[in-house]
Parts: sequence; C-alpha cells; structure tokens
Amino acid sequence: MHDIRLIRENPAAFDAALARRGAAPASDRLVALDERRRATIAEAQAAQTRRNELSKAIGQAKAQKDEPRAQALMAEVAALKAALPTLEADEAALTAELDTALAAIPNLPASDVPPGVDESGNVLVHARGTKPDFAFAPREHDVVGPAIGLDFETGVAMSGARFTLVRGPAARLQRALGQFMLDRLTRDHGFEEVAPPLLVRDEAVFGTGQLPKFAEDLFRTTDGRWLIPTAEVSLTNIVRERILTDGELPLRFAALTPCFRSEAGSAGRDTRGYIRQHQFDKVEMVAIVTPDQSEAEHERMTQCAEGVLDALQLPFRRMLLCGGDMGFTAARTYDLEVWLPGQAQYREISSISTCTDFQARRMNARYRPEGEKATRFVHTLNGSSLAVGRTLVAVIENYQQADGAVAVPTALQPYLGGLTLLEPAA
Repeated sequence: MHDIRLIRENPAAFDAALARRGAAPASDRLVALDERRRATIAEAQAAQTRRNELSKAIGQAKAQKDEPRAQALMAEVAALKAALPTLEADEAALTAELDTALAAIPNLPASDVPPGVDESGNVLVHARGTKPDFAFAPREHDVVGPAIGLDFETGVAMSGARFTLVRGPAARLQRALGQFMLDRLTRDHGFEEVAPPLLVRDEAVFGTGQLPKFAEDLFRTTDGRWLIPTAEVSLTNIVRERILTDGELPLRFAALTPCFRSEAGSAGRDTRGYIRQHQFDKVEMVAIVTPDQSEAEHERMTQCAEGVLDALQLPFRRMLLCGGDMGFTAARTYDLEVWLPGQAQYREISSISTCTDFQARRMNARYRPEGEKATRFVHTLNGSSLAVGRTLVAVIENYQQADGAVAVPTALQPYLGGLTLLEPAA
C-alpha cells in the first residue's frame, strides 16, 4: 500500500518508479482523486464549523429576544444538518475509491533493481556448485521419480491435474527435506518455528497483497476463508494491527506447511511432472524488522536459503529480478535457481523478497522507536527455504543413478536412518 502524501509530494518520481516495473503512470489519477476527497473533507469541516457557530448565534439571538433572526439562523442550521450526511457519504465513497486504487498498485522497486519487463531482464549475481557429470544421459524427474514413489497417475485419478501422490522412498525423502530445512532455520539461524493456520480471512490475504488482484490464483472454502498460497500469509499477519517495541525487532518466523495455488495464470506451464502443483510443501521464512535492518536482513535470508542448497550439494545461481519480473509486493527479489540436469536448465526453487513497508501499511503493523512517541511502519521480508517439492525434483535429477536408483545427499542421511540409496521398485 502506498502513502498518498508521498505521491502528492513527488508524483513524477512515483510514476518513474512504476515505469521501472513496466507499469503505467498512476499519479495523475490518484492525486486528482485525493484532491476531490480532500475538498469534500474541507467542505464537510466548514459546514460543521458553521453549524457550531450558528448554534451559538441562535442562543445569542434568543437571549436578545430577536426571534426573526433566531428563526433564520435555525433554518440555516437545518439546511447544513441535511447537507452533512451527503458530504460524509461522499467523503467515505471517495476514501474507499482512493484506497481501492492504491491497493491495486504494486510496490515500487528499490534503486538497485534493474529495469526490464520479464525474466530476460534479470541479472546473474553469482553461481555456485558443480554440475554433476553423468556417464549416461540424465533423465528428467518424471521419468526417474515413479520408480521411487512419485505416483502421477494415482494423484491425477484421485484429485485431477496438478496433483501427485507421493509414496514410499519419495515420501520419506520429501519428509526428510522439509525437516532438514526447518532444522537449519531454527537451529542455526534463529528463526522461531510456527505451526500456523492454513485457512485465513480476507484481511490476512489482503495484508500480504494477494487480494484483491490475485484472487483467481487462490482456493476459497465454502465459508469464505482462503487456503494459504504460502505460509508468508500466516506468518506475516502475526504482527497485523500491532504496535511493537523497538527491542522486539527483528522477529523471524519459519514454518513448514502445505501450500495451495489454483495456478490460474499458469495454463500450459509445467503440466507434466512435479514442478507446478496445486498442493505442495514449502519451508517459509518471514522477518519483521525496522527500516534500517531490512537491507542486511534481505541478504541474510538469501544466504539462509543458499546454505540449504550448498549443504545438499545442488548447483544453483542467484538472480536479481528486474522490475517487471518481481512479485506485486516486492521492492527487491532474489531468485535462487537450481540446476536440473534432466532438463539441462536452471529452474526457480526460491524467491526471497524485501517488501519494505508496503505490506505493513496494508496490515497497519507498526513499531515505536525507543524514546519516541510516534510510531513507524515495520518492514517485512519473506522467502522460501526452500520449496520442498522442487528440492525433491532437484535431488532426484542431480543424484540419479544409471539403474534408476537415487543416491541420498550426505546431509539428509541422518534423517533417513543412515540410508544412502533409494532403490527403484522392482
């Protein structure tokens, strides 16, 4: 959510920042709407002030037994009284219209975000890890996976497209991955583990920016709640409508949850395999910080996610997303892309974003700096560490063996009772 005062003070800078996201200028419309709202507020305030003045004048006229004047003043008061509800209704309507317009505009990109309209404008930051060298032609995960428990056919028969039944060795490996990621965040990086609700209300999804613009990408229950598309929604809303103390920050939360996405805007993309599902597990990390902490926190969180890939010995690269490829609430996003030898390309496995105070304004999440009376909006950050299903895909493709088995990364072996190899089913 944007501050209309800042737009009013520097409309050209606001439009220039939107242009770096590939978005159309919006300041003229917003400022004009705000001027109408402010004019209506001023008119209502003037009418109320005049009404108060007239009430005093009526008392004086009656005290002076000037009945004609008192009657004239009372008639003017009656007219103002009749006009005020209309003015108040106009003000409420204009405020709602302005809030709706502001809520539909994405966050402004940070100064170091490169311009660009799509992923072709993203910038490589670094690449790490050694790509595996196979003595055979590496296969994609949907070829290797069924023998160790990725049951695509049963998942589709049970629930429809983009659902997979994971069983046997693959289910154990997926569970191990989630536990391994969560343990690293809580044990090594100071995140507090949370088991959050998977169903949330409208205001929670509005606060993190999925509503109203992206409602079609979500699943809604019959009682009007939303299935979370990511634990970011639940974790970030922990501080909704709260005023924190300076000493409470930073707050760091982590959760391993199922996530649900309708993928309405992804028709035809990754319909085969386990890359893009309606239901998937993800380890999410969220940080709530002061504005001066957010830059360092963004780098810290990105390194937390990179550390998982390093520990699993999966080659990856970090990309700085251009303005046009970032999510709605992000001011800067790093994507981590893992190497998939079966596809012979890098694929996104994590996005880590700083949202500055954009979500905090939508949630009214604030803090009070030490020694100050006024409050300020917190900064929020979120990222996956990692998408568990995509990490499962990466392990299958990078650790596949010629006979169809899948080796277990060393870091995961303690989570699998010392197992070193997932054997294919007979």
